[in-house]
Amino acid sequence: MIEFFQKKDLLVRILMGGVIGVIGIMMLVTLIPGPVGSTGGSPDAVATVVGKDITSNEVNRQLAAMERNGQHISKDMRGLFVHDTLDHLINQRLLEYEAQQLGLQVTDQEAAEQIKQMLPGAFAGGGVSSMENYAAEVRQRTGMDVPEFEEMLHSALLQQKVRRLVTDGISASRAEIEDEFKRRNEKAKLEYVLIKPSELESRVKVTDADLSSYFEKNKMRYQVPEKRGFKYALLDLAALRATMHPSDAAILDYYKANIDQYRVQNRVHVEHILLKTTGKTDAEIDEIRKKAEEVLSKAQKGANFEDLAKQYSEDTLSKVKGGDLGWVLRGQTVPEFEQAAFSLKKGEISALIKTMFGFHIIKLIEREDARTQTVDEVRASIIPILANQMADQRAAEITDRMAAAVRQSSKTPIEDIAKQFNLQAATVQPVAATDPLGPLGMSNEIRDYVFGARQGEDSSPLRIERGTVVVSVTEIQPAHAASLADVRARVEADYRSEQSTSLAKQEADDLYKRVQGGETLTAAAKALSFDVQTSEFLSQTGTLAGLTPMTKLPQAFTLPVGQTAPPTIQALNWLVFRVVERQEPNPNDLPKQMADIERQIIYTKQQMAFDAFTEALRQRVQREGKLQVNEQALRRLSG
Repeated sequence: MIEFFQKKDLLVRILMGGVIGVIGIMMLVTLIPGPVGSTGGSPDAVATVVGKDITSNEVNRQLAAMERNGQHISKDMRGLFVHDTLDHLINQRLLEYEAQQLGLQVTDQEAAEQIKQMLPGAFAGGGVSSMENYAAEVRQRTGMDVPEFEEMLHSALLQQKVRRLVTDGISASRAEIEDEFKRRNEKAKLEYVLIKPSELESRVKVTDADLSSYFEKNKMRYQVPEKRGFKYALLDLAALRATMHPSDAAILDYYKANIDQYRVQNRVHVEHILLKTTGKTDAEIDEIRKKAEEVLSKAQKGANFEDLAKQYSEDTLSKVKGGDLGWVLRGQTVPEFEQAAFSLKKGEISALIKTMFGFHIIKLIEREDARTQTVDEVRASIIPILANQMADQRAAEITDRMAAAVRQSSKTPIEDIAKQFNLQAATVQPVAATDPLGPLGMSNEIRDYVFGARQGEDSSPLRIERGTVVVSVTEIQPAHAASLADVRARVEADYRSEQSTSLAKQEADDLYKRVQGGETLTAAAKALSFDVQTSEFLSQTGTLAGLTPMTKLPQAFTLPVGQTAPPTIQALNWLVFRVVERQEPNPNDLPKQMADIERQIIYTKQQMAFDAFTEALRQRVQREGKLQVNEQALRRLSG
C-alpha cells in the first residue's frame, strides 16, 4: 500500500491516506482484530486457522487496546474476555479465508473512494506531505506500525465484502414493521404482588429432626473435599518495582523514542447529562424535552452538575462518574455534540443539544490545544513504565537462579529458598481445590501444582499475577463424608432457602385461588399480609419493578383488561399480576417510526444471517481439520 501512495497522483494519495486513518480508528473502536498471524507452528499459538497462528501476544494486544479504550478487565473476568477475543480473532481469519475462496479482493481504488466521507481533517496542506508524516499519523491514531496497520485495513475491507455478499437483499416486510411497531408502543398498566422467599425465611421453623432428615436425604451435597496446605516463597513484583529508580537519562531516552505518544490533538474535557429519546413517540419526546429543560435550569442556577448527572442522566457509562466523558477529540462524537462542546468556554454549560440519542446538557471542564507535551509533563507516566521494565529484567534474573536452585535440590525447605533470594515466605492452611489460595488468590498454575504434587517437593518457579513463586505441599487431608456437625450452618441455610421457596409458591397459589374465587387482588393480598403495587404504563421493551423484563410477561398484552395471570416465578420471586389498563399504539405514529423500525429490523436480520454464516463456516472448517485450539495455551492465557 505504501507503493500505492508513492506512485499515484496527489488526489488519490489524499483519498487513500484518509481511509486508512478512519478505518483504523473504526477498527480499534469496534475491536476488529489485528494482523494475520505467522504460518502455523508457533509455540505461542493459542489457535491455528487454515495454517495460520493466532498467538498469545495477539490476544494480549487486543485486551490492552480494550483497556486503553476504557474497558476494565478484572482478574475474575479475564477468562471470559480472553475467550471472546480469541473467538473474534478466529472469525476474522475464517472470513479472510472464505473471501479468498470466493475470489474477493480489495483494490487500492476501492479503498481510496471511501475517503471522500472519511477524516477530511487528517491531512494538512491538501495532501500527504511525506511517508514519514503518514507513518506518524498511523502511529498516533492507532498505536500501530504501518505494516501492521495496513494488514488490518486489508482484513477489515475483505470482511466487509463478505458481509455484504451474505446480507445484501435482506429486507423487512410491512407485517414485520407493524408487529415491531405494536411491540414498541403497546403498553399495559399492572397491579402486582411480588412474593420474595428471602422475606419469608423468618417464618420457617427449624428443628434438629428437620435438619437431620434433610441432611440424610442430601448427604452427597455435603462431602468434604480433599484439602491441601502449602508453603511458598514469593518474588513480589510490586515490591521489586518500588526499589527501581530510572535515571533522568533513561527517562529522556524513552521520551525521545516515543515522542509520537505525547502529541496531543485539540481536545476538550467534558461532562454531560443525557435524556434519551431513541424509540420514543413525538408526544414522549416533548415530555422529555420539558424534563431536560428543567434539569438545565437547575444547572444554570448553580446546582452541582455532577449530582444532576447522577440523578437524571440516562448514559449509564458516564452517570456514575457524574457525567464525566473524559477527554474528547474532534471526530469522536456526533456533529451536534462536537460543535457545542468545542464552542464552550471553561466552566460554561451549554443549551440543550439535540442529537440522534436524545437531549444533552454539556459542561466544559478543560480545553487543550494541539501540541507536544514536554518531558517534565509526562515524567510521572514514564517512570512506572521504566520501573516495570527494570523490575521485569531483575525478576527474570532472580527467577533463573531460583529455577537452578530447585533443579539442584527439589527438597530444599521453602524458608531456605526465601532467605537465599530475599523472598517473602508464608504458609497457607489446608484449602480445597475450589477455594482461594490464601494471599495468592485463584492462580490456576499454583492450584494445578498443589493438587498434583507430592508432599514436600518444591515446584519450579511459577509465574502469577503478583510475581514468581516456589511452592511446596506441607499437608494433605483426604476427602471424606461430612457429619452434620461439620456443615450444620450450610445445611440450615439450604433448608431455610428451600422451605421459604416452597412457602412463597404456596402463598402465590393461595393468592391466585382467592382472586379466582371472586376476591379482588387488593383484598386477597391484604388478607395474606402482602402489598399490592401498581406499575406505570409499560411497553414490551420495559421492565417491571426494575427486575422483570416485560418480554417475560406476555400475558400482560394478551389477557383481557381486569384479568389476573397465574403465578409466575421471576428472578427467584413469585409474581401475581392483574391487567389494569392497556394503551393501544396510535396508528398516526407509525409513519414517524417506520424508517427507524425498518432499519432496526433489517440490521437485526442481517446480523443474524451473518452470525449464522460465520458459525456454519467455522463448523465446516473445523470438520475439515483446518481449525485447532490449543486448550492448554488458552488456559494459561486466561489465568
